[in-house]
Amino acid sequence: MGNTNILIVDDEIAIVKMLEMMLKKEGFQHIYTAHTGRDAIEILERNEIDIIILDVMLPDANGFDLCPKIRQISNAYILFLTARVSDLDVLTGFATGGDDYVTKPFNPLEIAARIKAHLRRTANPKSIESQHSVKKYDFGRFMVDENAGELLVQGDPVPCPTQVYLLLLYFCKHPNQVLSKTTILEAVWGFDNYVDENTVPVHIRRIRERIEEDPSQPKYLVTVRGLGYKLSKGNQS
Repeated sequence: MGNTNILIVDDEIAIVKMLEMMLKKEGFQHIYTAHTGRDAIEILERNEIDIIILDVMLPDANGFDLCPKIRQISNAYILFLTARVSDLDVLTGFATGGDDYVTKPFNPLEIAARIKAHLRRTANPKSIESQHSVKKYDFGRFMVDENAGELLVQGDPVPCPTQVYLLLLYFCKHPNQVLSKTTILEAVWGFDNYVDENTVPVHIRRIRERIEEDPSQPKYLVTVRGLGYKLSKGNQS
């Protein structure tokens, strides 16, 4: 946790101070703060940020509009923080590149729990060298290189936000197995009590947009109606 760089983006100074204080008590020491979208982009351009807590309503930008701009320069884990709670808002947050979603009012310890769960899943690859043999999962059209933390599609690297990559990696480690939403949430997000039910299908779509020739007719990451999802070698014909 000590090497994790966190950026808090919120125009409510009281919330920023509360989150900063709480995160420092939880052991996070490298915390950046911004009150506008412009400030956030400037910080991201100058620093390697691992986690972004992003408010949707900013004085100079909408967080949903800002997220794609962030994705152009960072694959950081993005946790939206907002009072907007409709299903459309949740879906918009995920579709624009977000990884998680917390609504106001919130318990700050929930934020810390989500961040810690995320870090457990990523195992802090920046500071931990692989102690195992090379791990590459080759599915023909695409390959996931676990040691490099990289997705290759037809030999070319494809940018992949952290949570999308972790979900794909989980499927790669369990090929030809039908995985339910609950199983996926517990394994990849670390919990399922606070995660919106739309989280998994939205992230599934984001994976398909990267690995499938036609995302609307998936051959690799398929839906098993009533049961969940399965990653297979696809139809190679």
